[in-house]
Amino acid sequence: MRRAAYGVIKFVMENGAKGVEVVVAGKLRGQRAKAMKFREGYMVKSGNSAREYNDYATRHIMMRQGIMGCRVKIMQPHDPTGENGVKAKMADIVEILQPKE
Repeated sequence: MRRAAYGVIKFVMENGAKGVEVVVAGKLRGQRAKAMKFREGYMVKSGNSAREYNDYATRHIMMRQGIMGCRVKIMQPHDPTGENGVKAKMADIVEILQPKE
């Protein structure tokens, strides 16, 4: 399971994402359920920027012992054209302009 999560993280980061988070939860081994988080890169988790920049998917897997869930969150990069990322700028970016003469 760890190897699969790290493979997903490597694939996502090589394809130009700013950050990724993989959460696997459920009965991983034994009777007690637990969750494991794997993260890499930069991820905004609150505010309007989180809604615009983050893309996520959830899948449930039926196992013999019970149900297991897998969530993947990907933070897309900024792209002014909007082809390879989000067109809108992040709220916390400060742009310093040159003074007029």
